[in-house]
Amino acid sequence: MPVTPAQTSDFLSCNVCLNTFNNDDRKPVSLLCGHNLCHCCLATLKRGLCPLDQTQIHSNGSDWPVNTCLLLLLGYQCRQQRVVSDGVVSDDDQCYSVLEEIATTTRPFITGAPRKGVPHLNRPMQRKIVALLTCQIVEKEGRARLIRSARSLAERTVTELISQYQTPQQLSSNLWASLRSRGCQFLGPEMQKETLRLIMLALEDGSALSRKVLVMFVVQRLQPQFPHASKTSIGHVVQLLYRASCFIVTKRDGESSLMQLKETFRAYDTLRQEHDGQIVQIALESGLRIPPDQWSMLLYGDLNHKSQIQSIIDRLQTQCSFTQSIEEFLLLLTRIGDPGELKCLQADMEYLSAIPTMIPPEQTSWKQCVDTVNSVKTLLLALIEILQDPEHKHYIDHSQPIVEKLKYKTSLCREMKQLGECPRGTVCSFAHSQEEMEQHRYMHRQARASTPHRRTADSNTNIDELSEFDFNDDVESLFKSIRFDDRADDDDDDD
Repeated sequence: MPVTPAQTSDFLSCNVCLNTFNNDDRKPVSLLCGHNLCHCCLATLKRGLCPLDQTQIHSNGSDWPVNTCLLLLLGYQCRQQRVVSDGVVSDDDQCYSVLEEIATTTRPFITGAPRKGVPHLNRPMQRKIVALLTCQIVEKEGRARLIRSARSLAERTVTELISQYQTPQQLSSNLWASLRSRGCQFLGPEMQKETLRLIMLALEDGSALSRKVLVMFVVQRLQPQFPHASKTSIGHVVQLLYRASCFIVTKRDGESSLMQLKETFRAYDTLRQEHDGQIVQIALESGLRIPPDQWSMLLYGDLNHKSQIQSIIDRLQTQCSFTQSIEEFLLLLTRIGDPGELKCLQADMEYLSAIPTMIPPEQTSWKQCVDTVNSVKTLLLALIEILQDPEHKHYIDHSQPIVEKLKYKTSLCREMKQLGECPRGTVCSFAHSQEEMEQHRYMHRQARASTPHRRTADSNTNIDELSEFDFNDDVESLFKSIRFDDRADDDDDDD
């Protein structure tokens, strides 16, 4: 069963009567499916099913313990009574104790009033914490859900730790460079949106067009609003959709191949979701770990699509993606000197990453639950310490290898040369003037002289090896190696 955390606006009130939980007649009880009911509503259940999603309640729900974690988030000072035998606390009681500690520690960052200089945990983090705290661990299915939720929260926490040490400008520049290295391009939120709508307009009725005709149609419609639209840039967007398998390609002897939009993607929302998923996948393959809120700003220019991006990230995550995040985090700490002394987290991270993404209920144990939640608590405490003490954050300098290997701004921007303007503005990873290019080339020469060259075994999991091109080459020769350029429109070979 996949982990589907509740909305953070719902977890402090009963999902049936909508009354806020209290420590009197409306104590919260969490069901196996993750929904939370008060004692009053739970007593009215007659068929042994969750009233919201009809999940079977295998045992008497009224005998399940009160979820004291939710009461702690509400500010009630209440904890479950622990049974101590010969001075030893049982594993199940230890598990409940650790979960209560997590609730107490994270409460100021979830439900408390914002404090100056200390931001709240973002919404995806809040959801994953709530998903962990609302697991009903009386039964094996609930304990399996707890372990899966803990692993998901830990992976998200590692991403947050990485983001604390990187500037948004660096992440966006590295992302656009990784897209270009695959023959794709993002034209900015508004222009990309209009481009996708025009591609849909041309193909939504099932028409099959050649790549050249499709690109020319979009360019002609775009140019009144976006004068800098070119066949090359639009071709890169088509290439992005092709990588996402949005087209049915029909090859013809002696003529250009025809591209037809698959029926599944003939609605803008589904096409955009697949488009966004492909960009996120390229970022993950390149070793980039970008939080959903920044993804929303990069792709849409607002913060209204964080949940949508988080669902895409969750869908694309694999067993090895967590391991890749850990490798990126440790490499990052090596670059910046580990100012927060976070390398001690490696053992907990590796323990959590080794947990299967779909662990069977029969393979769970109380001891495993205790070890898992303890490791998650350690990671959360480290993140909270960094949020409370920004002095521990030392951003990567532009002279570090993360930018050096990308040859950041050491070639002139093609749009700036041909059109006199660039749609990416200051976030463009190419230089917009001869002076800027010479300045960055000098910086890279200085960085190479002071930093030893480092090679890695797996280029797909290390941001040092992002680029498949030598960005120090002339920009014209770079675009010759990209499939969709002006001459490629006349080429009959398809991908």
